[in-house]
Amino acid sequence: MSSSISVIHPNLSAGARKTLLTYLAISAVVFLLMMVFGASMRYEQSEWLGMGPQYFYQIMTAHGIGMIGIVGLAASAVMWFFLSRHVQLSTPILVANLVFFLIGVVLILGAIFIGGFAAAWTFLYPLPAMGKGVWGNHAAASYLVGLLLIGVGFLLLYLDTARGIMKKYGNLGKALGWPQLFFNSQDEAPPSAVIASTMVLIVNIAGIAAGAVVLVLSLVNLYMPSYELDPLLVKNLIYFFGHVFINAAIYQAVIAVYEILPLYTNRPWKPTKVFILSWTLSTLMVMSVYPHHLLMDFAMPKWALIMGQIISYMSGFPVLVVTAIGALTLIYRSGIKWDVTSRLLILSMLGWACGVIPAIVDGTISVNNVMHNTLWVPGHFHIYLLLGLLPMLFGFMYYLVQSNGNKVGAVDDVAFWFYLVGGMGFVTMFLLSGKESIPRRWAAHLSEWVPYDRIASVFATLVVIGALVFAYRFLTRLSRINIATS
Repeated sequence: MSSSISVIHPNLSAGARKTLLTYLAISAVVFLLMMVFGASMRYEQSEWLGMGPQYFYQIMTAHGIGMIGIVGLAASAVMWFFLSRHVQLSTPILVANLVFFLIGVVLILGAIFIGGFAAAWTFLYPLPAMGKGVWGNHAAASYLVGLLLIGVGFLLLYLDTARGIMKKYGNLGKALGWPQLFFNSQDEAPPSAVIASTMVLIVNIAGIAAGAVVLVLSLVNLYMPSYELDPLLVKNLIYFFGHVFINAAIYQAVIAVYEILPLYTNRPWKPTKVFILSWTLSTLMVMSVYPHHLLMDFAMPKWALIMGQIISYMSGFPVLVVTAIGALTLIYRSGIKWDVTSRLLILSMLGWACGVIPAIVDGTISVNNVMHNTLWVPGHFHIYLLLGLLPMLFGFMYYLVQSNGNKVGAVDDVAFWFYLVGGMGFVTMFLLSGKESIPRRWAAHLSEWVPYDRIASVFATLVVIGALVFAYRFLTRLSRINIATS
């Protein structure tokens, strides 16, 4: 990074700075731990470990919910950092979210590794109450309460985000840029960080509310079995909540691309009408696309499944295409300096774009009937997360680490290539395994599947090594991070 590029935040208090760095430090550690969990599952399927199915499914549960939760925490730190340049946000609420998160994590880890809970992150009804001696109701309740507390913390954070935005802009429509989009207002459009944050708070407040409803209902069912739930309704609520939350993490993290790449290229990234329209459309699509997770549920209304397929085709284009084209336009003949930060941010655009393709394939009903319960599905969402979302978050960390002329070594460049090659190979093996109809969520694989698992395990090791360097660099440079106020 050029020494002329500085991390500037005129409104960041010392307390907020410490809290945000704590968010990111915890995230760096947990990212690494969750990757080790993921690699260990592939080692088990490769017959290189002998943990057995019980521990496999516990780790699978922890890996799934852990990665969803921690990317939400890290992405919210990115959003808060850039949004608070434009609107007044509450540091005590930022702290409260972290406290709720940590308490929830303790309850979830206790449920899994002490109580034996292993019903996957989705906790689909009636699995939590059907431990069959592997886990009891108290373990399931601990898991559900932990999720509920984490949701409460995030809900407070997004409500405070809404308060801050509405205080400055008057209403959410203005913050989304609707006067400029629909009424040709000559006023300057809100910054990209404001538009993206407004979209995120709308969808996440709705998603977290749905999650809270299903968590409370599931808790009641645990201790009152006669209070039966509608399995299809429960599944809809869970996947609406889960799909919205993980997608919102990407939409928060992409703010880093909007804010950091212009510093590298000396070119502004100003919201246009197309940009504003894209974020408005994505607000609607993120909340209506989730039925593509339920295409195999024959009891679903036919119109909902058709809607899920059509919006699956459409939802990847508005923000993604505008963002990808915008990024390419910024860097074209800009003389951009390629360092770890800029490479990670551009990789994130590649990963996000590539992840759309297998998602659209799986979102086709006729294909989904064959492919959905195969390793194709973790293949497509690992492209989004491993090659899209995580590079955004690691890129933001390196942006802070490399602030004001601080440099990193050649080891970091090598780590980037380890991560890139390992990540691409890892997700490719998922997709190839799905093509061969290898099922997902199986602890033990047939002998003819093991070669795929072993190749994937080698690539997973490269990813972990790369992420280890990223996390180590951030954690050991925390004291050197210099955020200027002017």
